[in-house]
Amino acid sequence: MQSWLDMLREARAQGRRFARVRVVTLPLNDYSRFGVWCSQFTNGAGEDIRYLERGKAAALALPDHDYWLFDSRKLVRMHFDDRDAFLGGEVIEDAAEIVKHNYWRDAAWHHAIRRDDLATEQHLGRV
Repeated sequence: MQSWLDMLREARAQGRRFARVRVVTLPLNDYSRFGVWCSQFTNGAGEDIRYLERGKAAALALPDHDYWLFDSRKLVRMHFDDRDAFLGGEVIEDAAEIVKHNYWRDAAWHHAIRRDDLATEQHLGRV
């Protein structure tokens, strides 16, 4: 994890921005609690991770698949099997799909809450 944190610090020092929204089910399961705990370190290194409750994501008609956007113009859709094992990423080059995913990212960001706020709401504190 240290190499990821170092990379985040270096990139932020160069003016790059790292942000993501994680969609979670409440109450948090053990894996999601662990993710919230870890995000205190990545946020401290310069990444901005926020959280959106799954019901709100559904009400906003956000997709139920995971994806990454790089510089708002490169889209990689993640694929998982029925047991949530990662199968790989698919690079999507269709401009309309990229625009749609940028919209979804912005909508999720608008409704998501900061890591520390979620930790407080879920009584996780700062460990």
